[in-house]
Amino acid sequence: MKHNQFEHAVASILETEKRFEPGAYFLVRETLDFTVDRLSKESNGDKRHVSGSELLFGFRDYLVQEYGPMSATLLHDWGITKCRHVGEIVFLFIKNGVFGRQDSDTLDDFDEVFTFEEAFTAPFLAA
Repeated sequence: MKHNQFEHAVASILETEKRFEPGAYFLVRETLDFTVDRLSKESNGDKRHVSGSELLFGFRDYLVQEYGPMSATLLHDWGITKCRHVGEIVFLFIKNGVFGRQDSDTLDDFDEVFTFEEAFTAPFLAA
């Protein structure tokens, strides 16, 4: 999807959806790209469907890499405070034709694969 089409889709979602800040949608898109790229490298360049849990682990790794100890604050400020919120954004994208899905994909795939405390706070606490 071209950048302008993506921005239009986000604007359309934001007309009715107020739970998450605009940056949250762009962040989830960035983490999908990050995850697809990583999985593609692991499978000799083959691109494939990304599962909910794979996306969540990519989300975690991307945030820690890019935002480090500020990850938890950023996510809180944008309204993403648990794994299911990432799934809710993904399913808003699916509903708006931004992402595709397989019949087996459900929102429950995003149910608390990890806690945000263990993913975004604990790694940065002094031992």
